[in-house]
Amino acid sequence: MADLVLTICSSLDGYAAKTGGVFSPPPWSDDVEAAWSAAALARAGHLLYGRVNFEFNRAFWSAAETDPASVAAAISYAAQMNALPKTVVSRTLTGDPGWNGRIAGPDLAAEVARLKRETTGDVFAFGSATLAQTLWSLDLVDEFWLMVTPEIFGDGAPVFHPGRPAGQLRLVDCRALDVGSVILRYRRARNR
Repeated sequence: MADLVLTICSSLDGYAAKTGGVFSPPPWSDDVEAAWSAAALARAGHLLYGRVNFEFNRAFWSAAETDPASVAAAISYAAQMNALPKTVVSRTLTGDPGWNGRIAGPDLAAEVARLKRETTGDVFAFGSATLAQTLWSLDLVDEFWLMVTPEIFGDGAPVFHPGRPAGQLRLVDCRALDVGSVILRYRRARNR
């Protein structure tokens, strides 16, 4: 059975996005690419997105298939990103979202349970703090990857909202990166 791995970036003061929901990409390097992106793609059999992140990534990665001059076309794992099946959690999207994706049904817990049963590899969730909160609240997260960046936003969308359920985690890995970020990997401490 696949695990659901929740991945999210956070400023040092705990924000996933700046004020107004503005995404601030983490500092990037070959070291970050190997420890974050390549490590995730080595395990991923399915990707789970929130709508905004899905639409951003669809526009970015799809360009690799149609525009050889695009930034995405120069990235070695672009074909893998485009080929992986994807599910989008959204209350507003309808129809075929494209990019090898489908829209999650109204029962997210049942959807994730099905993905865990049917996926070879793991299900990697990429999304906002809202998607993270929803997945955590439904007790669906098996592993948590947090990249803490060397930035202080001062305000914005917090990774952890007040009122979230409590939970115990076990540290799996802690890796300092050459850009000053740190990747923390935790597993849920629960009986399966």
